[in-house]
Amino acid sequence: MTRYTKEQKEFLISNNYMTPAKELAVMFNNRFQTNITADNIKSFRGNNHLDSGLTGRFEKGHTSHNKGKKWDEFMSKKGQEKSRQTTFKKNNIPHNHKPVGYERVNVDGYREVKVKEPDIFKLKHRIIYEQSKGPIPAGCNVVFADGDKNNLNPDNLILVTKSEMLVMNQKSLIKKDKDLTKTGHLIAKVIDRQNKLKRG
Repeated sequence: MTRYTKEQKEFLISNNYMTPAKELAVMFNNRFQTNITADNIKSFRGNNHLDSGLTGRFEKGHTSHNKGKKWDEFMSKKGQEKSRQTTFKKNNIPHNHKPVGYERVNVDGYREVKVKEPDIFKLKHRIIYEQSKGPIPAGCNVVFADGDKNNLNPDNLILVTKSEMLVMNQKSLIKKDKDLTKTGHLIAKVIDRQNKLKRG
């Protein structure tokens, strides 16, 4: 059975409410340079009929015990030294950070480019299309005329509306030949226009 001094008991009681046992143990050890565990905290609560107020989840309005406090107010000098060894420094860059301009291939096989921090990526074929032919209107896709996702030549990129894409898929107008797909796109445009006129 762990024996506590009067000061230690008062510390546990005053910090008991809404503080998880593991967190309270760390606070206690940092303050008194001891080595008690979360189980010791639970035993203390049980023996002293203390209700932590915890339900196993953070309740609305819950505030961390150290919010707005300086380290000196809740942590020993030794505890601060240990924490500084693992705390991220200001402007620290993680070892796996990728710079703007970094490229990767996504799960669908499309190449993506990091365009903004922290991790904003954009499809490379859309970037190339916009650079060579202008902005992509809302509701439009850029497709590869020859079906090759690695062929990023601007001449291989076609701007297709969603309704045109639907027609191209229904009529099997997407081919492995670039020129045939472009012709298929023109046919899809005509059919899509006719469909819209019929619907009024």
